[in-house]
Amino acid sequence: MAERTTVRLPEDLIRRAKRKAAAQGRTLTALIEEGLRLVVAEKRKRVLPRVSKATGGPMPGIDITDMSAIQEMEDLEYVERMKHFK
Repeated sequence: MAERTTVRLPEDLIRRAKRKAAAQGRTLTALIEEGLRLVVAEKRKRVLPRVSKATGGPMPGIDITDMSAIQEMEDLEYVERMKHFK
C-alpha cells in the first residue's frame, strides 16, 4: 500500500520536475518515485555539460559551475525531443 507524505522542495526543482513528467506523459509522483528508487539503489546518472568538438571545452555560454542551469538545459532539450514522438 502506498504511503502519503509531505516534502518541501525548491520551487525551481518542482517546476522542472512537473515539465519533465508532463513531457513523458506520467505523473509527478511516478517521476519522484523513480528518482528515489535510483538514489536508494545508488545508480545515479551523472549529467555532464556539452563539450565543443572544436575547442575541447564547454560549449559557449555554458557555465560548468552552475549545475541547475545545465540540468534545466537538459530538461528543455528532452522536452523538444519528446515533441517529435507524438
